[in-house]
Amino acid sequence: MSDTSANALSNRDTALAKMYDAIAEKSMFPFWATSDDVTNDEVRQLMATKHAVPHLWTYKDDIEPLLRMSADLITMDDSERRSLVLVNPGLAPKRATVSTMYTAYRLNDPNEIMPPHKHSPSAIRFGLTGKGNFTGVAGEDITFGPGDMVLTPNDTWHNHGTMGDQEAVNLSVLDLPLVETLNAIHFDHNYTEIENGKEVRRKQQTAQYPTDYSRAIYGTGGMTPRWVDHHRGGGLSSPMYVYRWDAMMEIFHRFRDEEGDPHEALMVEYTDPTRGEPVFKTITFFAQMLRPGEKTLPLRQTASLLVAPFQGSGYSIVDGQRFDWNEFDTLAVPGGAWCEHHNGSETEPVYLFVASDEPTLKKLSLFKSWGQTEGGDVVRRA
Repeated sequence: MSDTSANALSNRDTALAKMYDAIAEKSMFPFWATSDDVTNDEVRQLMATKHAVPHLWTYKDDIEPLLRMSADLITMDDSERRSLVLVNPGLAPKRATVSTMYTAYRLNDPNEIMPPHKHSPSAIRFGLTGKGNFTGVAGEDITFGPGDMVLTPNDTWHNHGTMGDQEAVNLSVLDLPLVETLNAIHFDHNYTEIENGKEVRRKQQTAQYPTDYSRAIYGTGGMTPRWVDHHRGGGLSSPMYVYRWDAMMEIFHRFRDEEGDPHEALMVEYTDPTRGEPVFKTITFFAQMLRPGEKTLPLRQTASLLVAPFQGSGYSIVDGQRFDWNEFDTLAVPGGAWCEHHNGSETEPVYLFVASDEPTLKKLSLFKSWGQTEGGDVVRRA
């Protein structure tokens, strides 16, 4: 190489270094690749963002001891909230269990009711222990037990707690990481009602509906009363605010001998009874039954999943990694991961509670699904 060529190359390298420094200083990113060297492979750098990883939190070892410690140390006078959010190791410190959702666990002491609030993220509560879990939502007081799912929709006033003298544990699933990414988070704690013509702050909502209203109005599929207003709360979700586990068990009992789907076994989606769509526009929920000894074929989808075993024990294989789970654990299955579930018992069924961001991906035309056959071939499902 001539001295002139060497000087030109050296000058270019110096100029490139100065340009890259200036780009970074001005809070920009160079989207081109000048070589295979990591330093200058901007495509590789652009893709090197944080991603959720498969991860299991065990209730007995990881969650319950800290729940009980928090109940001893943090009172309602200290904070109106006392929940443990599961943070995916691949996304930390972001409060996210997978990229679009998080799961949180809460232990409520007896007769402990928090004041009303509302927020833009949509959320559900799923009962784990105790019969006195309580949520008041849009004027409907709901007491729920193990397996019952309660909606607290986007921008709808609600408050949580426990009714009676028995502690209760539930888990929540929120689309908060998704809403946060879209810069649409808002919370409101200033709950008021009109009394004698004046606006008065209250610590608990006044009941406006009879006990078990949701089930009475919407509990019979395919038959919807016309004399009631189905635009409840903000009108942004299913108007049925509680889904009882005994109704889900009736479905599983009725179809327990069906062949089911080889990649999902017997899986039932919670839906809006007035439209047949997911309960929320962003996230959806399922109950999944694996009969004794049953396993699912590997399934891969762009949707991310939160899998919470509710009854029984077994294991899942996510991208080749085995996770052994028991009741009340939570397994994070990131979008794009291969996943299969195995019932560990030859005599008892397993029931899983599953949350998914599938509705968001479908609205954006980003939902895809693949399955493996018994012979190992990959087939497109959706």
